[in-house]
Amino acid sequence: MAAYSTLSILELTALLKNSDERSFSELYKIYSTRIYSNLKRLTKDDELAKELLQEVFFKVWEKREALNVEISFQAYLYKISENMVRDFFRKASRDKKLMEHLINAASEMYNTVEDLYISKENQSLFQKAIDELPPQRKRIFTLCKIEGKSYDEVSQLLGISNSTINDHIVKATKAIRMAMGGTGHNAMISIAASLILMNI
Repeated sequence: MAAYSTLSILELTALLKNSDERSFSELYKIYSTRIYSNLKRLTKDDELAKELLQEVFFKVWEKREALNVEISFQAYLYKISENMVRDFFRKASRDKKLMEHLINAASEMYNTVEDLYISKENQSLFQKAIDELPPQRKRIFTLCKIEGKSYDEVSQLLGISNSTINDHIVKATKAIRMAMGGTGHNAMISIAASLILMNI
């Protein structure tokens, strides 16, 4: 057989489906870095991302015989990893010590609203908070944080300075955080308990 590194993803997944360990190792080599990066983006915790990465690939191996080789293997990995993040946060919401660790490890998450993992129940509250911003502030927040435009792009589009944009973003973020339950410890627990990324 040709070297595993020369095989296509379709060929590797077909071999994996038949319990070929070398194909599994090759797929891990190909995808582990990008899946880890996605998990770290979702969890904001390096060690947790590493732990979940191993669980993702363990699940892939465990369910190898049920693999559908016609479906994108990368999409399959992302789906598993996102489900694991959901499961982790559901468990965290019922485990006080785990929740405390999550809050400490992910404290930076709460500095920017775009990084909040918001449950379906809270999405309407989040959108309502955005809708209640002053028109210009809402537009700037939407352009920067929802549409992902840079300050320079928004500055050119609206004809305002970067410092003005930053001022609007800071004030919008504060208003939205307050609308989502305030900035205190209990409010952080309340939000963290329902963490699910809006873009999952």
